[in-house]
Amino acid sequence: MGKKALILIEGHSRGNGLSYIRGAERLGLYPITLAADPSQYDYLAAEGSKAIRAETGNLDRLIEVCSELRATYEIVGITGFSGGDESVYATVGKLCKHFDLPGPNPTSVERCADKFAQRELLSAAGIPVPAYRLARNETEVKRAAAEVGFPVIVKPAVGSGSIGVRLCRDAGGLVKHLRKILSESHCTTPRILIEEFVPGPFYSVEIMANEIIGIVAVEFGPEPHFVFRQTTFPAPVTDREYVKISDVSLRCLRSLGLGWGPSNIELRWTKCGPVVIEVNPRLAGALEPQLVHLAYGVDLVMEHIKLVIGAEWDLRRRHSHTAAARFLLPDCDGTLEWIDGDSQAAAVPGVVEVKLDVEPKAMIMRKGDYRDTIGHIIAASPSCAQTEDILQRAVDLIEWSVASFPACGATAKSATH
Repeated sequence: MGKKALILIEGHSRGNGLSYIRGAERLGLYPITLAADPSQYDYLAAEGSKAIRAETGNLDRLIEVCSELRATYEIVGITGFSGGDESVYATVGKLCKHFDLPGPNPTSVERCADKFAQRELLSAAGIPVPAYRLARNETEVKRAAAEVGFPVIVKPAVGSGSIGVRLCRDAGGLVKHLRKILSESHCTTPRILIEEFVPGPFYSVEIMANEIIGIVAVEFGPEPHFVFRQTTFPAPVTDREYVKISDVSLRCLRSLGLGWGPSNIELRWTKCGPVVIEVNPRLAGALEPQLVHLAYGVDLVMEHIKLVIGAEWDLRRRHSHTAAARFLLPDCDGTLEWIDGDSQAAAVPGVVEVKLDVEPKAMIMRKGDYRDTIGHIIAASPSCAQTEDILQRAVDLIEWSVASFPACGATAKSATH
């Protein structure tokens, strides 16, 4: 039998592909990436990692490719590497079932990926969720918002990365956003979720199988969008809050038929306790796995790979620090004239990573979702207060200038931290 291979299936976002490749290699495995266009992943060539061009939305084609690979390699596991895309995990589940390998339940993943179906199951199980309605056209959306009561959250029933998610405080904003969703949808009758806006601190619960790893505190940028501004792990919650959040999170897994592999549960803490916003049957995005690794010494990608190949996995903490990521968000559209300070920020003691995703002359076109970030800074230290101080000192060193488009006026200095 040939090398033991780990098959990695791409999703709609780039996710943690490089981390999975390196994790597989540390475990003595041979990673093989299947992607519609492998050239878009620069790290594949840089790492000399094997990749095969395949239409990853075509299950039959993926089965054919994997079957061909089995003639040369011993396939010991199949997983995805998208950080924010449920569809790839449903495909992975079907592949694992076909080849009799450990993997997620594809039916549970698909059901969970439909936000309306997810709400129905959670509500039926008595789990606190926001009031919600499903709508398919402008008339139904208006009626639903009136029944739920303004302000409301409007979002596509299927999607990720906060794409199409917006807080609407009145009928005018509601209709405007709905028409934008309809104009951008590839479906003639898209399903729209109208949801009660629940105020309160926002948290993301990191879980592997049925084990709670910890809770991430999330801060958003300016309304009406929900673009991540900062994530902090572990969240500074009380023991009482931790117990209640953990309890409702495990109830979510049971009600949705989950409990294999990674998942993360987003919720808000209200005066009545936790209210579940969304359950995601995958690793979280927003750099959360990296924060867990820095804070607790637990490598979620590595432990996930072990689970995928049926090996013994270990979520025990090696230490207890606080790690946080700040995302750099421009406050206007235009052309990026310059951006500077990254090397100075990286030199601040306690800063782990500074990454800029844009270069001068890049066009800044904010969309109100995860694509708005132009970079990030990660810091870690033994305490929450110290980490916050380190992060802020580094962020203050990053500056940039965005020149507004000609029709919009003059140059705008932008340094939204």
